[in-house]
Amino acid sequence: MRGPGTAVALALLFAALAAAGCGLGPGNGVADVELTVTRDYGTVPVLHRQVGDLTESDTVMRVLERNADITTLYGGGFVRSIDGLEGGGAGEDDWFFYVNGLWSPIGAAEYGLDGGEAIWWDYRDWTVGERVAAAVGSWPQPFRDGYEGHRHPTAVTCFEATGACADVRRRLRDAGADLVAAGSPDAIRVLVGTWSRLRGDRDAELIDDGVRASGVFAEFGRGATTLRGLDEKGVSGRLFGPDSGLVATTRREVQPPTWFVTGTSAAGVSAAAGLLDVDSLRDHYAVAVTGGRETPLPLR
Repeated sequence: MRGPGTAVALALLFAALAAAGCGLGPGNGVADVELTVTRDYGTVPVLHRQVGDLTESDTVMRVLERNADITTLYGGGFVRSIDGLEGGGAGEDDWFFYVNGLWSPIGAAEYGLDGGEAIWWDYRDWTVGERVAAAVGSWPQPFRDGYEGHRHPTAVTCFEATGACADVRRRLRDAGADLVAAGSPDAIRVLVGTWSRLRGDRDAELIDDGVRASGVFAEFGRGATTLRGLDEKGVSGRLFGPDSGLVATTRREVQPPTWFVTGTSAAGVSAAAGLLDVDSLRDHYAVAVTGGRETPLPLR
C-alpha cells in the first residue's frame, strides 16, 4: 500500500524527469517527419503526409508500419509490399527508400529518426538504377537538416560569373542551408555552370560515365551543347532543345552528395537554377528543363 510520502516522492520524480527532458516510456518526442510513398520513379503518388507523435525510438520502418498496410520479410527488416504493391520477387521492380534525398546504407528497421526528416519510399525498376544513391525530390533536404543524423554545410562552386549562381545561393539560403566556402570539409557540394565548364570535376565525371555510375538518367553530348534524357532502362532517350538545363545529384560511397545546376548554355543554367523549389523537384530523381518546360527524369 502506498502512503502519502510515496505519492509525493513519485510526483517529485516525474517533475525532475520532465525538467531534465527524460522520459519513462519508449522515448522523448521529436519533430514531425514527412512520409512520401510513390511508384515508378516518383511519377505515381501513393501517399504523402506529415507524421507526428514520434519518439526518439522511432525508425523509418515504424513510421511506415503506422501509416500504410505493409508486409515484411526477414524478421520485419525488409519491406515486401506497401498497400498491396509487392516487390522482392522474380520481377524487376522493388521498394527503395530515401531519407532527406539519400539512399539509405542501412535497413529501415535500423534507421533511427531525429525529427524533421523527409522519408521517401518508391517502387521502381531496379535493373539500371539499383544504386541511385541520391535524388533531388526531397528539396529542401538535405540542405536544411543534413542527413544520417548530422547537419552538413553547403559549398557552392560557380564555374561562371552569372546571375544563375547568385540565384542558386539565394534559394539555398532561403531553404535553410548554411553556406560555406568551396572546398570546406564535410560540405554538400553544389556545382553551378555549363556542362562544358564543370564536366572535368571528379563528381561530374560520374554522369559522363553513364547512369549505372551516377544514377542520373541524362547524358550530355561530346561537345556539351546537347542534353538527352534517358528512360528507366537507360537506353532510349529524348534529345532536349537548345538552352536546356538540368538539376541532378550524385553521391560517391559515404561522401557528401554533389548537386549539379547545369545546362548546355548560360540560359540553360539559369533555367535550371529556377527549378530549385518544392513544386519543381518534389518526388523527382532529376529534372531537365527546356523552353520553359520541365521534364522529370528518367523519362516515362
